[in-house]
Amino acid sequence: MNRTIPGLRKLLLPAMGGMLLAGAVPPAAAQDKYPSRPIEFIVPWGPGGGADQLARKAAPLMEKTLKVSLPVINVAGATGQTGLNKMLTSPADGYSISVFIADTLALQMDPATRWKIGDIVPAAIMIRQPSAFFVAENSPLRTWKDVEAEAKKRPLKVGVTGFGSADDLHVIFFNGKGLKLTSVPFPKPAERYTAILGGNADLLYEQLGDVKSFLEGKQMRPVIIFADARFPAFSDVPTGKELGNDIVINQFRAVVLKQGTDPQRVKLISDALATVAVSDEYKAYLKDQYADEKSFIPAAGAVAFMKKEFETMKKYAPKK
Repeated sequence: MNRTIPGLRKLLLPAMGGMLLAGAVPPAAAQDKYPSRPIEFIVPWGPGGGADQLARKAAPLMEKTLKVSLPVINVAGATGQTGLNKMLTSPADGYSISVFIADTLALQMDPATRWKIGDIVPAAIMIRQPSAFFVAENSPLRTWKDVEAEAKKRPLKVGVTGFGSADDLHVIFFNGKGLKLTSVPFPKPAERYTAILGGNADLLYEQLGDVKSFLEGKQMRPVIIFADARFPAFSDVPTGKELGNDIVINQFRAVVLKQGTDPQRVKLISDALATVAVSDEYKAYLKDQYADEKSFIPAAGAVAFMKKEFETMKKYAPKK
């Protein structure tokens, strides 16, 4: 039974009608303003590496645009999958974003991989860098020819991010050319770097920019760079191509969200990253990282870029 007081109903109906005409929404819907609270920025690797550096450079710059904090959280393990799974098990509401790199993409070649590329939505490609094999400065392996000669005599240990990664694909590639290289995974960047410095590995596969401090400190040096042309800062180091090793899988790092996130929220993140990319501070960061100055690819082109990179990786995967 409707027990509304007649007079009160006369007052309420016009008011409610006015609210509807004005587009008023219930309190729960009013909370849909995005972002209205901190956005968790997941780094699926340990502190100190390139993925971590990217997040810690981008987060404070994004905060200026989004007006909320973006705390960086390191969740290392399983070639980036542990951190990625943390995001994928969170709600698809845009409050959890993650760095996603080429090494993790390469895992899609394993049919046993539980997540699929369709589970993520890239907001942008933020950095693209050439990679190399490095040795410790005091290593008896002075050149790539030294590495080839030694690797035909005995197995050489190579510090990589994980099995099935882009790093590992390079090891597999050279094994196919008669070299004895063994991948040794280190999920934490600091462990990889310490491995060759401490003699626990003979070689390190890494991006030039990620180990810049070690290069400048004369602790390690590249012996071969995987790029289309010699890198200006290391003009005396040959490329794989010129030595007959036609493999180029450039490292990239993207920022991704969970599939199902509102496209408008994805766009807001992508737009914030675009603002980061054109800032003088970020341009200086790319230069400091020996990265492509045109690294940035917005959401609209990021999917096509990742598909192309994946096809390149499959070319060098072991044939089953």
